[in-house]
Amino acid sequence: MKTYLIIFAAIAVIALPFIFRQAPELTEWRSADPTLVVISPHNEAIRQEFAAGFSSWHKLHYGSPVKVDWRVIGGTTEIMRYLISQYTGSAQAWWSRLGHTWPIGGTERMFDPRFNPDSPPDDPTTRARFDAQAKLWRAFRNSDSPGETSSRIDLFFGGGTYDHDRAARQGLTVALWPPDGPTPDSLPLLTNLYHLVHDIPTSAGGEVWRNDYFLGNVLSTFGICYNPDRLADLGITTPPRTWRDLANPAYFGQIGITDPTKSGSVAKAFEMIIHEQCALAVAAAGFTPTQVNHFEQQITAARLDPGQLPDTVPAAYQEAVAHGWLEGINLIRLIGANSRYFTDGAGKVPVDVSDGVAAAGIAIDFYGRFQAESSKAIDGTPHLIYITPRGGSSVSADPISLLRGAPNKELALRFIYYVMTPHGQKLWNYRPGTPGGPRRFALCRMPITREFYPAGSSTESAAKHTPYTNDDLTDPDIDVYALAARFSYQPRWTARHFGIQRDLVKAMCLDSGNELRAAWAAIRATGGPAANPRAMELLQRPPDLPAPLNWTSAITTYNTIRREETLRQWTTYFRAAYRAAANAASQ
Repeated sequence: MKTYLIIFAAIAVIALPFIFRQAPELTEWRSADPTLVVISPHNEAIRQEFAAGFSSWHKLHYGSPVKVDWRVIGGTTEIMRYLISQYTGSAQAWWSRLGHTWPIGGTERMFDPRFNPDSPPDDPTTRARFDAQAKLWRAFRNSDSPGETSSRIDLFFGGGTYDHDRAARQGLTVALWPPDGPTPDSLPLLTNLYHLVHDIPTSAGGEVWRNDYFLGNVLSTFGICYNPDRLADLGITTPPRTWRDLANPAYFGQIGITDPTKSGSVAKAFEMIIHEQCALAVAAAGFTPTQVNHFEQQITAARLDPGQLPDTVPAAYQEAVAHGWLEGINLIRLIGANSRYFTDGAGKVPVDVSDGVAAAGIAIDFYGRFQAESSKAIDGTPHLIYITPRGGSSVSADPISLLRGAPNKELALRFIYYVMTPHGQKLWNYRPGTPGGPRRFALCRMPITREFYPAGSSTESAAKHTPYTNDDLTDPDIDVYALAARFSYQPRWTARHFGIQRDLVKAMCLDSGNELRAAWAAIRATGGPAANPRAMELLQRPPDLPAPLNWTSAITTYNTIRREETLRQWTTYFRAAYRAAANAASQ
């Protein structure tokens, strides 16, 4: 009998997952119907809702459902690497079929946005190599057929403007239309799409929302999530309202953070922290917003090297920007010193904060708002609160782009059109089950079209959506058009530093994390920062390897050094500096 019970228990253990698994969703799609291939960092809820919504819309307008074949390989960093590898293999095979020899350095040159094929070198010994590279560069960018170069994927959907802009500059994506708009022989759908998005600003608050290569379709801000119960346990009576609040030593070991090298969106949040410090430094130096805009226009028009200024711009202005940039780096370092962990997934932080695993964290707005809503107690008591620091975040767009050599180009354009129509836009913030809303999941994201917001259109226009939206989009602290109007993003301050800032956080806070937290613990244990000026100076000293780090060198000198070498030397430097800081605090 005992033997039978053991056998029965074993069978039950094996069978239970099959008994209780959810039945797959039924679909009308058949093998003869079209398939769209999309690569995306979006989560499962977004993928399901847009796949189902588009398929239904497509059947209504074109007579057949569509299967969306999602390629999910990670965040935008992994996506960019994957696309580069796919296009490299495709281009090499195509080049071979044409009877050409792959040029030396061809892979790097093909994706190089700074390469000028019309500017040959003076050295005649390198001219042949240059000509071969230029021929490949031109051919790649003139190709847009799946029979030439293709990743076998149609669309890049989601992520930040940084990666979509980089994809365009590297030749991975193609323009939707010429600079002057669709031509008379363009697809009618393309002309309709062009007019559909015309009312969306090309930029707001300094952030690009759309251009000829990508269309922002949903908006994001960045902020802080915190657990009020955990703050009470720690004796923190004032909840965080600014980025600098997260550097409070009381948060030691309590901040959840996402690795910015794994998530382009989180890397954007770190950029916001640095940008805010630049703005504060410029204001402290006595420069008004009007002067700042005037100076930046003059600097842009002068087209000088980084850090150089036209005679009409005072040197003190650039000095303030550079000082603020280093202040921002140091603020991130102190927040990192308070970290409980760095994770690969941006959605993990709000979940952990609501569960009390971490007391606070850096969050993307939609993850924060979604978790705040879903984690409420039965009586409505919040376990997580999300806030966007006023003046601490721009409003950035998550775009969609058409990939070069898309196998199903017209179908891909239909998907883009659907996403930008009210049908697609409602999915972002309507509640499940409402007319036009998602079927199962509340996505809790901010649509980009004006009609949802009082500051974007009118109170009357926005009010018609209010009964159905998950968030009150008429609230000035949620209305993204109002938020964008309150924030002035100056791209020159931090945009070109985006990649180096990612790597700096990795070396400074992740790869040297144990030493950083040990030094911070020693400083806290011996009276805090004010009692340890020497230790704090050592803790916050910028690296001088491979070159002294400052605002200018970050985008000049460091562009000439291999990334791996920079990371290695930085990590070595930071570990030694943090050990010295810990020793100074202990003496």
